[in-house]
Amino acid sequence: MSIAKPEHQPDLTIEMFFDTDSSTCSYVVVDNQTKRAAIIDPVLNYDAAAGAVSTEAADAILHYIEQQQLSVDWILETHAHADHLSAADYLKAKTAAPIAIGEGIKQVQQTFKFIFNINDTELQAKGDYFDKLFGDNEHFMIGSIKAQVINTPGHTNDSISYLIGDNLFVGDSLFMPDGGTARCDFPGGDAHVLYQSIQRIYQLPDATNIYICHDYQPEGRPLRYKTSVAEQKQQNIHVKANTAEQEFVQKRQARDKTLAVPRLIYPAVQVNIRGGQLPSAAENGVSYIKIPLKVSAE
Repeated sequence: MSIAKPEHQPDLTIEMFFDTDSSTCSYVVVDNQTKRAAIIDPVLNYDAAAGAVSTEAADAILHYIEQQQLSVDWILETHAHADHLSAADYLKAKTAAPIAIGEGIKQVQQTFKFIFNINDTELQAKGDYFDKLFGDNEHFMIGSIKAQVINTPGHTNDSISYLIGDNLFVGDSLFMPDGGTARCDFPGGDAHVLYQSIQRIYQLPDATNIYICHDYQPEGRPLRYKTSVAEQKQQNIHVKANTAEQEFVQKRQARDKTLAVPRLIYPAVQVNIRGGQLPSAAENGVSYIKIPLKVSAE
């Protein structure tokens, strides 16, 4: 877990934490006036080979919060991630902050409840495990700072972005311009829908800062996690300001056909649709991750 130099703006401070194993950018956004904060897209460490869960990444965030003497108002998820496990539940236990996500999580839970054959006792698929389900354009407060939810589905049903001041936290919908956009081949994904979501983002002022959730550092370039609406409109390799919808859809769908299944998708989705909680322990006290098998005909 590497920690970037904090960005100080007049009203708020943004601290980025980078998990190198999953290439995930997590954030702490601080209201400078009240010292109240929100945590965005935190990571729970997971060693797939050993089946071992640990909390180094989340503990780095907690250390920062303690060091800066912050109070946490929210733990914010941009969507139920497929490439890392969420530390939301762990951080809620440590901070008492509520976990929030977009109301589209209900569709995601319903889809994966069937895929993983999860019973009703374990998952109702009605937004359970989350404390707040945000609707499109809903407003909320981080200390004295007003924040807004913008629905940005397409990568997943539940993808949302958080506009906090002049800063937009987009989850996986956009990467840095040289990384393009999120894949749309997961259940509930749709390239047409993602295009429309990106058009909403591009309608924001050009100076709006965009903070991404993953940077895979194409061609080995240094880590980047902050861009702008203007830069995306001018340079995004998949969708510029003048890119037509069908052109984007064809490019996105062709790209998706070449992509491998994410390394942590099975443990990540099963944990993340539960707000970061592990599946309930079996009779022997051990939690298990299910892996659906696809058997090819001989």
